Amino acid sequence: MSSRLKILAVLAPYLRDSWLYRIIPSVKHKPFTPEPCGNLTENWNEVEPDPNQLRWLPFTIPKSTEKKVDFVAGLHTICGAGDAKSRNGIGIHIYTCNTSMVDRCFNNSDGDFLIVHSGSIRPIFHTEHPIFYFTITEIVLLFFFQQGMRFSVDVFGETRGYILEVYGAHFELPDLGPIGANGLANPRDFLCPVAWYEDRQVATGYTVINKYQGKLFACQQDFSPFNVVAWHGNYTPYKYNLKTFMVINCVAFDHADPSIFTVLTAKSTRPGVAIADFVIFPPRWGVADHTFRPPYYHRNCMSEFMGLIKGHYEAKEEGFQPGGASLHSMMTPHGPDADCFEKNSSAELKPERVAEGTMAFMFESSYSMAVTKWGLETCQKLDKSYYQCWEPLRSHFNPNWKPSKK
Repeated sequence: MSSRLKILAVLAPYLRDSWLYRIIPSVKHKPFTPEPCGNLTENWNEVEPDPNQLRWLPFTIPKSTEKKVDFVAGLHTICGAGDAKSRNGIGIHIYTCNTSMVDRCFNNSDGDFLIVHSGSIRPIFHTEHPIFYFTITEIVLLFFFQQGMRFSVDVFGETRGYILEVYGAHFELPDLGPIGANGLANPRDFLCPVAWYEDRQVATGYTVINKYQGKLFACQQDFSPFNVVAWHGNYTPYKYNLKTFMVINCVAFDHADPSIFTVLTAKSTRPGVAIADFVIFPPRWGVADHTFRPPYYHRNCMSEFMGLIKGHYEAKEEGFQPGGASLHSMMTPHGPDADCFEKNSSAELKPERVAEGTMAFMFESSYSMAVTKWGLETCQKLDKSYYQCWEPLRSHFNPNWKPSKK
């Protein structure tokens, strides 16, 4: 149900525009008025900073029998940094919803939305360009809505996912450098919607919800905004199936930096330093020899927010669950739990499949992110025992050890 996305849409950050031919211009609407924001926020000073390793249990999806919650009402901000007014920063949100947006659409005037869908219940995204469907083989998907694009979400049950919002930059493919022409996310695998339009008058009023300077506003109009009968250009929403990612991995020794798993990046003005990278840890072969294969213990200058779409993450098979998340702030040490360390320290280093049946991802940023009050307190999903997964680590140092003479 999709046509190929033009390569310029992800490769040419300064050459993006689209012409939309509408039945009725979008300028025809009543004035915007403030709308309740719920747990969507850009206030990074609600609570005191917390440099600890943080982990959340799977975020609760409200039961439809108790309360109807659509995509917008189900937005919750976990952490972020910067300011939408100055077009400099990011926000990380989750959405938990159980009902479709009826005669309502959403657009973000502050920045781009990278949406990671989690779960087997597949939504349909209606857009101005105009509609996104799943196909049978598209199990793990990303959706990208660039600044200002209107969309609504139809769901068919309890639905959950993650959102990376970037102010002031667009996502693009990372520079491949020595990798060459092929590898990682290939341009040919990014898809945009097929032609479709809706010529529909709405006597009861259609609501357009606008995220503007960190707040929500709503206006009314009497027609569907998805009334685009033709369009051309490269400023479009697009989707990507994570299964098409071409993994580049270590084939000799040591553990390579996770930058080799970068799907898309939002660059900053400093070369080599990203506002945000979207990184995945897909199924792959592990063949490194004379080394410790899982991620090493480290602390660095990036903030690392991780989520698990399905399966079991190799470095933390217990506790880190699909629909949950973790945040390791810059210069906060982290790495495999004690069980993973012991298991892999004595494992036979033969070729093995890693992360089979699993898909984990990371939003990595050069910003020092603040966690919201909802993330630390209100959601009641913070795993306060997280630090205990490292408590059993013990010393293996032997000053008298000598290498084998084999």
